[in-house]
Amino acid sequence: MKVAKFGGSSLSNAQQIKKVSAIIQNDGDIRIVVVSAPGTRFDDDIKVTDLLIDLYNSKSQGDAIEAPLQRVLERYQAIIVDLDLDESLVAKFDQTLRTYMDTIEDPDRLSDALKASGEDFNAQVISQYLTSIGTPARYVSPKEAGIMVSDEPGNARLLPESYDNIYKLRNQDEVLIVPGFFGYSKDGDIVTFSRGGSDISGAILASGVKADVYENYTDVSYIYSAHPGVVHQPGPVYELTYKEMRELAYSGFVIFHDEALEPVYKHQIPVMIRNTNLPDIEGTMIVAQREVDPNKPVTGIAGDDGFLSVTIEKYLLNREVGFTRRLLQIFEDFGVSIEHVPTGIDNISVILRERQLELCQVELDDILSKISEVLQPEEIIVEENLSLIMVVGEGMHEGVGVLNTATEALSQSGINIRMINQGASETSMAFTINSSKEVKALNTLYDAYFRS
Repeated sequence: MKVAKFGGSSLSNAQQIKKVSAIIQNDGDIRIVVVSAPGTRFDDDIKVTDLLIDLYNSKSQGDAIEAPLQRVLERYQAIIVDLDLDESLVAKFDQTLRTYMDTIEDPDRLSDALKASGEDFNAQVISQYLTSIGTPARYVSPKEAGIMVSDEPGNARLLPESYDNIYKLRNQDEVLIVPGFFGYSKDGDIVTFSRGGSDISGAILASGVKADVYENYTDVSYIYSAHPGVVHQPGPVYELTYKEMRELAYSGFVIFHDEALEPVYKHQIPVMIRNTNLPDIEGTMIVAQREVDPNKPVTGIAGDDGFLSVTIEKYLLNREVGFTRRLLQIFEDFGVSIEHVPTGIDNISVILRERQLELCQVELDDILSKISEVLQPEEIIVEENLSLIMVVGEGMHEGVGVLNTATEALSQSGINIRMINQGASETSMAFTINSSKEVKALNTLYDAYFRS
């Protein structure tokens, strides 16, 4: 039994939806399908989710809503006409959006309800189209599916009791079409996952029904050992572990939402990355364990920018009991999550994403003042415009000289390493560098580990 999730690029227009429908028809093992909102059809096109955000902005700012509303409806009108479906669906969608805007007063709840409509409407369209071409399909809302989530608009978390409800979907006669990206709170409100959350929905459903495979369809056939937009013709990765995928997704691989691995990881459900446009290719398989080739210790390299570091210098810092705890408590008190904490004898650094400060509406100077007051350091050093380069591979703990290969290659390319951090499992190494050197660093490391 398979659960299949199709991304926005796979469902951007009627022609793509026909390709998706053919995949479903030709594979009787696909019993549950999770869909995203229509993505972009061409360069400079706008995703439906972004059109819905524009609609929300117009409504919340008191601007006219008719123009942004019609842009949303026109996207579905074009799809519905091209699929030869009943155009009354457009009127239904129109009424739904207007009802949300007329009845939901809380801004966060209205934002979530409007954003979720992209996936919700697409699931209704696809279920009707499949039925019209002879494959019985049924639209199932996340509420009916039993996807109950925490009441955190824009950042929902699945409630554990959902899994008992979801398992009931396992033995159904029709193909079930479920919109991704959102669930329902216990009070019955629509609450969305973080952006890209359709991956999370697919993984939740695959885990909930205990599927044999979770297939994630997108517009590429493989996960590659580096980003093809940064490194020229990187090699495909045919198999990697959940740990490796998590590390790569965290550090810039946007092909798979980094939170989406948790549900399938719990039940050890394999994930297959596949290409909607080339469905015969068996792409990258993500598994719990794999055989490691000691001659190929590195699986992939990824980089992400937008980091800053705060380094605290204090003589005999290592003798001061509770220093690290008190430092981290300060960030927690401000609601700011941190990424890495490299340490030395007389210094400790905290690396965080700059956008964390914006999300928490916190000024960095306020945090620094609190650190000075509580910890009384000799010096606080702040470095901004940093990138984090991750070298990932299950074989690194068996390989010899893996770290040396990286540091030597970066040194020869004139790239200064600000910090190095390696986890205890030796599945990854993180190098902090200036963001202006990120592309050069990724190519340098790729050459060192793969082309050589």
